Order: sequence, then C-alpha cells, then structure tokens
Amino acid sequence: MPAEIHPRLQPVFDEFLARNPGEKEFHQAVYEVLVSLTPIAGKKPEYAQWSILRRMCEPERQIIFRVPWMDDEGTVRINRGFRVEFNSALGPYKGGLRFHPSVNLSIIKFLGFEQVYKNSLTGMPIGGGKGGSDFDPKGRSKAEVMRFCQSFMTELYRHIGEYTDVPAGDIGVGTRELGFLFGQYKRITNRYESGVLTGKGQSWGGSLVRTEATGYGAVFFVEEMLRARGEDLQGRRIVVSGSGNVAIYAIEKAQQRGATVIACSDSNGYVVDESGLDLDLLKDVKEERRGRLSDYVSERGSSCRHVTNGSIWQVPCDIALPSATQNELGVDDAKALVGNGVRLVAEGANMPCTPEAVEIFTQAGVPYAPGKASNAGGVATSALEMQQNASRDSWTFEDTETRLGEIMRAIHTRCAETAAEYGNPGNYVMGANLAGYLKVADAMVAQGLI
Repeated sequence: MPAEIHPRLQPVFDEFLARNPGEKEFHQAVYEVLVSLTPIAGKKPEYAQWSILRRMCEPERQIIFRVPWMDDEGTVRINRGFRVEFNSALGPYKGGLRFHPSVNLSIIKFLGFEQVYKNSLTGMPIGGGKGGSDFDPKGRSKAEVMRFCQSFMTELYRHIGEYTDVPAGDIGVGTRELGFLFGQYKRITNRYESGVLTGKGQSWGGSLVRTEATGYGAVFFVEEMLRARGEDLQGRRIVVSGSGNVAIYAIEKAQQRGATVIACSDSNGYVVDESGLDLDLLKDVKEERRGRLSDYVSERGSSCRHVTNGSIWQVPCDIALPSATQNELGVDDAKALVGNGVRLVAEGANMPCTPEAVEIFTQAGVPYAPGKASNAGGVATSALEMQQNASRDSWTFEDTETRLGEIMRAIHTRCAETAAEYGNPGNYVMGANLAGYLKVADAMVAQGLI
C-alpha cells in the first residue's frame, strides 16, 4: 500500500479533496507531496502550517476559455482552453501548453502543481503554471492547426508576458505550434516580445538544446544516480516509453553514453529492437513524417518486432525511462520490471508512475527518480532561453548543454542531500518534494500573505 499522510497533514488533504472533487490526477500529485512532508511535520512544524499548505494547493489563478475555430470543410469547431497560473513566489509562471484530447482541468492543475516544485529544483527564478486544450493536432492539416493556435492565442495573450507568465510546449505542442502561437501574439500586441514563449525556433529567438533538453536532462540525472552507486551507463539495456520529443532525445543521449536502447512505444504499440534502436530512422519516421512505429518496423526489417498489445514494461531491461504520459506505469508493470531485474527507474514524463508502482520500486530497493527532478531539463533550458532573449544573445550548443548538465547535477545533489538530511538517504521522491517545497514555502512566507 502507498505510504500514509502524517496525521497533522491529513486534515489539509481532506479539505483539499472536498474543494477539488473528481480531480483524480490533481489529488494524486498533492498526495505525493504531502506524504513526503512527513519528516518536517515533526522536525519543522512551522512548514506544515495550514496557512502555507492551503495556499500551496490552491492555484493563484485558473483561466478557462472557449476556443472556436473552423476546419478545412468549413465546419465550426469548439474546444476548451486552460491556463492555470499556480504559484509565482519564485518568478513568473512557467510551464508548457498541452494539446491532447485527454486535457481537462484536473490534468492541467496536476501539471501546474508539479511544475512549481520542478521549477524550484532548477534553482532558476521561475514560478509554476501549465495550460493547454482538449484539441487534438493529430490528423489535422497544417492550416487547421494554425487556425486553432491563432484562436487559442487570441484569448491567452491577455494573460501572459515575459514578466508574468511564460508558456512553452508540451504534448502536441512543438516548434510548429509555438510558431503559430508566437506569430499571433506578436500580431495582437504589436511587439516582438521574444521572452513570452520558450521552445521557439532557433531562427526567431529559440535556444539551442531546447529540443533535446528534457530527454538529455533525464539521462544526465540517471548518470548521477548511477555515479552515486559507482556505476555508469556503459552497456546498459534501456527501455524508453513514448517516441515523442522526450523519448527520442533520451534515446539519443543514452546511446551517446554507451547504453543500448532496445524499445520505445507509441499509442499503437511498442517496438523491440534487441540490437539497439536505429535513431536516424526513428527520427525520420516520427519527426519528419509524423508516422507510426509500424512504419519504423516495416523499414527496419527483421531485426526488430512490433507488439500491438501488452505492455512495454514486460521487456527486460536494466533501466526504465517512462516518458509517455501520466499513470502509464502501474502495479503489474512495476512487478514485471522488478521481476526482470530492473536496476533503476527515472521518469521522463510527468507522473507516469502510479503511487502503487512507486511503492513497489521502493520496497524492492530500486532507485526511482520522480519527474519533477529527472525531467526538469526542459524547463531549465527554457529558463536559459529566457536569459538569452533578455540579453539579446545566443549561446552555442556546447555552452548550453554544459549549463544543462550542471543544472541536472545540482538537482541530483539537492535531492540526495535533502533526503539524507531528513533521514531517508536515496529516496529521490522525498528529496525532490522536500527541497522544492521548502524553497517555495520560504519565498511565500517572506512575501507576506499572498
């Protein structure tokens, strides 16, 4: 069973559940953090006060709006847009936009809540927020995506700004979508405010390494976890779920470091390539053609197989990087990984492991890194992009990657030292949640009742 919340904190959670009924993803994210606060409930009770916890669980602002647009057949479509500006104690709200049919208020609030602590861990001066829409860009023409993005930004523009709220991309929102969003923002506001969005194209204010940052950062964090145990990535067999931006660049960096990535997935199944995935072919299929893994298999040939049912986590591996979406890895998956001898699990996506799965890893002694620590490389590099925009500068790929590596190593150190300080060495979940929470709490108290 998952860990219990400290009795002193349980009334806060009960009140939170009553105030946010039916929002299961949001409930899960808050539960995980409150469980991690058990050590301070006794050692530092001032940080467990209701006045702080209640504000931590309540977004500063929740924006929901209608997004009307017209498809290529002339039919008027209506989607719902969201932006949850969760906490600005450390800086302007910062977090991505997700375009996916599953998007609802619960998911955006959970993502925004996680983003607050993730951004805190980076050491950068950024608060936390998240947004998106239940619009699905898959199967839509470029013109339809453009019309949707322009309609979405026509409402969103009034709520964002480089000193207020700085969105970026997430699932379904890549450089193409960000280009349409930025163009509409510039058109409406009549100013080239490049720092208002991150993840931009490199020719119009984007940063080198931003595309690769989340996947690269996850691998940098894994390297630090291994180094703490006197190990490295050389020769490790890795399974990565997903085949989007995060997964592809986690695969790339892991292969550069001497690991063999043998499997990845999409919504139609997963591919197993025992000799190691062909990254060039995977990029061509997924990034250039926006195709399916079945296309990869048909072109790769007999060296690999495509599985359309079952779980990718049945594939034996040394390291698992769940990098697709929330709650993709459950109890049966965790048991399969442990049974097959997995040595380490690190999240590339946001909250892809259920609490029950995390408990299985913990009981089995498998090191496990939560997304707010291991996938913080994306937002960290977004903050570096903001720095470059503010100074009208552009850094080299090598300089930016070096800075990303330094940030990820610092996050690992922060998590490890905090966990050890509070009596749970090696517990990255507790270390990440406590380190992130304490920094934000200090800022909120210093700024008064806000």
